[in-house]
Amino acid sequence: MTTSYKYELQKIFQENSDVHRAKMQAKYMKDHFAFYGLASPKRKKLQAPFLVNKYLPKKHESNAIIKELWQKPQRELQYFSQELAYKYLMQIESKDIDLYEWMIMNKSWWDTVDFIAVNLVGNYFKLFPDKRKIIIRRWMKSENIWLQRTCLIFQLKYKDETDTKILSDCIEKLLSSKEFFICKAIGWALRQYAKTNPDWVREFVKNHPKLSNLSRREALRLL
Repeated sequence: MTTSYKYELQKIFQENSDVHRAKMQAKYMKDHFAFYGLASPKRKKLQAPFLVNKYLPKKHESNAIIKELWQKPQRELQYFSQELAYKYLMQIESKDIDLYEWMIMNKSWWDTVDFIAVNLVGNYFKLFPDKRKIIIRRWMKSENIWLQRTCLIFQLKYKDETDTKILSDCIEKLLSSKEFFICKAIGWALRQYAKTNPDWVREFVKNHPKLSNLSRREALRLL
């Protein structure tokens, strides 16, 4: 079943490929990835039958499928894979963080990392709060900007459940970073939390003059 599942998905994506659009998509993504040339609405329509619950592979088969598709050249297969992983949120196990970490570290770019951080890691840490500090500490020490970005933004949907100690600790450890994707994530995390607690964000920005101009501008955009 798993072989036909993967084969049929790739077959239908290939049959609907658009070479011209694929070139434009690749250019937009700095030529880091190849594409089938599927616009997002069309891709979601084509893949919809593969994400119907009764047709999903068994949970114990899903990791291998996700990893195999993830390693294919076309970016649409990574998009599908992360959405497939999302379908198993109700069956999350403690060990699934290993898969999420692998996905973050392979074929890394903002378009997949942000989905994984907010929708997969964010939900995982709600279900396994005892894992947060251990994993975040390790990811922050990794010097991998995508794992660090994940630490900054996994709480974007937490609202009043946001752990401000974790958020502030992660930001403070990365204040010296000049990396665009880190500075942008710092500002994004603060801006999002400002919707819930604007006073906390104002005070944080005021007390951290070393925030980059980009982080500061993003953090205060709604204030």
